[in-house]
Formats: sequence, structure tokens, C-alpha cells
Amino acid sequence: MGIIEELKGKVVVSSQAMPDEPLYKEDCMLAMMASVVNGGAGGLRVAGARDVRNAKKHFNIPVIGLTKPEKLPENWKEIVYITPGLKEVQALIDAGADVIAFDGTSREHDNCTLEEIIKLIHKFDRLAMADISTVEEGINCAKLGADIISTTLAGYTLESGDPTEGPDYKLLEGLVKTIDKPIILEGRIWEPKEVKKAFEIGAHCVVIGSAITRPQLITKRFIEGV
Repeated sequence: MGIIEELKGKVVVSSQAMPDEPLYKEDCMLAMMASVVNGGAGGLRVAGARDVRNAKKHFNIPVIGLTKPEKLPENWKEIVYITPGLKEVQALIDAGADVIAFDGTSREHDNCTLEEIIKLIHKFDRLAMADISTVEEGINCAKLGADIISTTLAGYTLESGDPTEGPDYKLLEGLVKTIDKPIILEGRIWEPKEVKKAFEIGAHCVVIGSAITRPQLITKRFIEGV
């Protein structure tokens, strides 16, 4: 069974932390990954070569790798920061990621084109996952050869406007209707019913992050709720 088939109908858990957060420590991140795998995660989405290597070493499920800066700049809505260039792609390939996630928006990348990023990923027989924010960006990445399209950046770019309240089902539906590629729903998922709706619309799989692996955000949500 190929990676795409393995991911079909599964919940992938994004196990990430920023360097200034307590859970960023290597043993903490490994424990987090082990916990979500024990809970039934069908795949892992992790940031950086260190966590990709650990995920591949310890777990027999698909691993989606990406890179992020140590700290997001204030103008993060305007720039590419998820796997921005060929150097970052190569580091993830060398670490063993099955799928390389990269910014698939229309914004300027680091001295390379989207086509070059996808070509490098395919050169090493890995899958290219385009994180996009609009239907147009998804169509473009599909034409360039991306294997998977994800709604990761919906609401987090100038082109896509402000975030929706909850998952961006409209974008998911638009992508499913116009692109003959596996479409992933990611972003602002907090409830099981939202996952169920995503699959009803036609999502290939669903990526959940904050609602499972970011204790500070989970806590903040409860505090603000009362």
C-alpha cells in the first residue's frame, strides 16, 4: 500500500512546538508523538529534521515533514515560512520524511520556484504536499505536479483574508470539486463532528494540531470560554 492510500480516511496529528515552548525538547516531542500514535493517529506531521528522524525511527506510519523558522516574524501573513526553499526540502528528504509539506501559495519563495521544489521532492521519490490558502493556488500546485493539496494556510495569507470561524469547509469543497488530487483539511479543527463533516465533503484525510498537541492553546480556549 502506498503512502496516499495509507492516509485515506485517517486523522493525521500535527505534533509541533516552537523552540521557546516547553514541549519543544526532544524527549517531550517524542513522548507527544508516541501518545498520539497510541491514540490512533494515522500519520504524523512534524517540523524539522530532528523530529522527522525520530518519527521515522520509532513509528510505522506516514510522516509528513516541514520546516518553520524558530520565531515567526510580525509580517508572517505576507511571507513564505513553511519549507521555503530547496535547502529545507533537502534536509527533510535526508531525514526520511515520506511527504514534504511546503508553502504552495503565490508568494515569493527563497530563490526557487514551486516547480523546482516539487521536482526536487519527486527526484527522491517522496510525495509533495502543497499547503495553500485559495482554490487558485491549489489548482496551480496540482498543475505543477503536487501530489497532495492541503488547506493549511487558509486564513493565514493576505490572499485568503481573515480566518473562518472553524475549518474552511468552503475552500475544501472548492478544491474537491475542481482538483483530481487528494485534498487534506487542516486548520482550526476542534471537534470530532468537524472531522466527520470534512470526510462527508470529500477530504482524503484530516490534519489536527492545536486541539490535540498544544496544551497552552487548549487551556486558553477553556479559560476564555468561561
